[in-house]
Amino acid sequence: MEELYTLEREVGRGSYGVVFEGHVAKTGQRVAIKRLPCKNPECIELYLQELWAMRATAKNHVNVIALHSCLLQTGPRSLKPLKPGKLPPRLVESVLKGSVVRAPQTEERNNTQRRTSSASRLQDRTNTVQARPNLQDKTKPNACDSTTPQRPQNRARKRPAHREAEESGPLRCLALWLVMEYCDGGDLNNYLLSRPPDSQRNHSVVRQLCNAVAFLHSLGITHRDLKPDNVLVCVKPGGPVIKVADFGLSKMSGGSVDGDLTRQHFSSTCGSDFYMAPEVWGGLTYTAQADIFSLGVMFWAVLERITFLEEGTTQEQLGAYVSKGRSGWLMPLGEALWENADLQLCIPMKFKRAPPLPPPPGPAMCTLLLNMLSSNPDARPPAEQLEARVCSALKEDSH
Repeated sequence: MEELYTLEREVGRGSYGVVFEGHVAKTGQRVAIKRLPCKNPECIELYLQELWAMRATAKNHVNVIALHSCLLQTGPRSLKPLKPGKLPPRLVESVLKGSVVRAPQTEERNNTQRRTSSASRLQDRTNTVQARPNLQDKTKPNACDSTTPQRPQNRARKRPAHREAEESGPLRCLALWLVMEYCDGGDLNNYLLSRPPDSQRNHSVVRQLCNAVAFLHSLGITHRDLKPDNVLVCVKPGGPVIKVADFGLSKMSGGSVDGDLTRQHFSSTCGSDFYMAPEVWGGLTYTAQADIFSLGVMFWAVLERITFLEEGTTQEQLGAYVSKGRSGWLMPLGEALWENADLQLCIPMKFKRAPPLPPPPGPAMCTLLLNMLSSNPDARPPAEQLEARVCSALKEDSH
């Protein structure tokens, strides 16, 4: 890797990692840089799943976030690029053994001697991490060269003092750094709720999400955590470009069975409450059709501008729900349908929507939403048919 990345500011933080806005010094291109600390095997497994899924999607679809590169942090000031198609052996071993694996000192030293290509440096203005400086930079510590310095030929036995201190004990993989395309519109919640409702924009968002999920399912990738927080927006002159992101809970199948991803079954209960399918709520095995249910919740919320406040937060979230009891407490659709598979959903909702209000979806679109939100996964349309169904419903309702 020859780029030099500069971290500018923190733009997001979650339970697993931190995302920074950054730049490629050589080109000035703005990027998002996500740091995933490798604290325990459970987190590491999620990180490797995310990395593997993002490598599979690469830069092949406009509506899926693009991964530019990945760096492995092996010490407080040590970073190295990962080769395409390869996973860090020690991280894989950590997942398999159930404990974070440390590397022997000699192995690290031999690996350092064998490396002839220069590793990129991250200049961290947030003081999170900085890659070790190259020997050629000793006379200009504040330099910000547009090219990566080359390692001297006789580097093996002439390490700077801090490198020897760093290698005096066993090292381990401290973090993965994912360098991705930057989305200036934030997530789908912030983007849509900060603007007046616009039917044309909403329809574009829905169609782009159809495209993204159909592409993922065609690769054998089930996202398992589709929600507005995990959909990013790039603001373009022709309108927003939607990017599905955050593949930490995703699952990749070796290939669909007889061309049908819906036959691949999963058992782990995961996702976000208000977007989880009934079968996931019930602890049953489930398929990629759980993603279609999550999309149905999102589509309904986007088209009608339905929002809620999650307990303990003050931030409005796009999401449909069922009101229960006299107090009108909110129940996720998946939970309600798991308790009562015959529950009749009221689409359009027509109440408890966030003003100003867009026009409600027409009859054809309401029928499609009911199909996507069916308690029976087999009754939901598969991803490859969804965009055509959406376009047909929108066209029919426009007349």
